[in-house]
Amino acid sequence: MRGAARVLGWLAVAGVVVYVGVDVLLRFLRPSYSLLYNAESDYGRGPWYWVMDINFLLRCALSLAVIAALKRSPGHSAARLGDGGRVGLALIAIWAVGSGLLAFFADNPAGTPVTASGLIHLVLGFIALFAAAAGTLLVSASLRSDPSWRPDANLLLVLSVAGAAAFLLLAAASGHKHLPSGLCERIFLGIELLWLALAGWYAATRPHRPG
Repeated sequence: MRGAARVLGWLAVAGVVVYVGVDVLLRFLRPSYSLLYNAESDYGRGPWYWVMDINFLLRCALSLAVIAALKRSPGHSAARLGDGGRVGLALIAIWAVGSGLLAFFADNPAGTPVTASGLIHLVLGFIALFAAAAGTLLVSASLRSDPSWRPDANLLLVLSVAGAAAFLLLAAASGHKHLPSGLCERIFLGIELLWLALAGWYAATRPHRPG
């Protein structure tokens, strides 16, 4: 179990690093897109769309790896997560699956005609982002209730609260063309990805503790 948690945790950390690297690459491949006003999903249309699609699938995989690593981490089995923690992991799984599905439904960048694909992308995206904000918050609180996890979980809880605030900020900015919704989304994604990377790292490096 500990060996599996270590491998899965480090795979998640590596996945986050690659994901961020691909996002930086897309910035250079599509310099006409604004970091302030264009959503990350806009990279999924036009030239190099497949690079963003790969990143959506990578986000799915690394998130599922974090879930599996936390379930197998020493000293904090899935059974000890509690109802809130298990619901939280289920929500993170929804975020993961939703992220993967985004690769198959291109969005509608601002000012372009609305399509069925774009509407599906919008609904999936909202569900996934909400699930991530709520799921990381619930898992962080559950981990903090375990004394052996508390020092690590304190930082996870702070990040999850910041992520929830960023989600509310993004929701307020969405649909207002003069507000930097693209920046708000990137702040939210950055916080959630950092949470996933730290959770994977903690799961991978935890020493064995009986009980």
